[in-house]
Amino acid sequence: MRTVKGFRVKPGEARFGQHYKMKGVTLNVLDMKISGKDTGGDLAVFEQTGLTPNGGPPLHIHPHQDEWFYVVEGDYLFQVGEEKMNLQTGDTIFLPRNVPHAFIQLSEKGKMIVSYLPAGHMEDFFKVTDQWTSPPSKEEVAKVFADHDMQVVGPPLTKS
Repeated sequence: MRTVKGFRVKPGEARFGQHYKMKGVTLNVLDMKISGKDTGGDLAVFEQTGLTPNGGPPLHIHPHQDEWFYVVEGDYLFQVGEEKMNLQTGDTIFLPRNVPHAFIQLSEKGKMIVSYLPAGHMEDFFKVTDQWTSPPSKEEVAKVFADHDMQVVGPPLTKS
């Protein structure tokens, strides 16, 4: 189903009022701005507030989704395949499906817009990570990624 009427999501708010935290992987907050439910599964857009200096997800692959990030605030290091790129406020990066990627937040605070095309199972993924009450094991992280059509292929990035 697709939304047939336009809508607005105000700053600091999430599409359906739920602020997801990626507990156990980072302390980042993800606010859905456009849901896969709005786009018939074609697109999901989140605002990610980075609260985890030197933190980020493990190296992983999305076999069925392209991803792009726009840095609103802060400094990040991304790895896309074998290439590493420093991103700063105003930069955009495209991460093609089937290419291993990860990022690390280099600044004290950060904020990015992240989009998934198609939406896939990312909303459900963030719902699961939000429910963790203690840091998950590497095996649990890998399982939750796999349950949501992603594959962990390496550790998180470190500063370099």
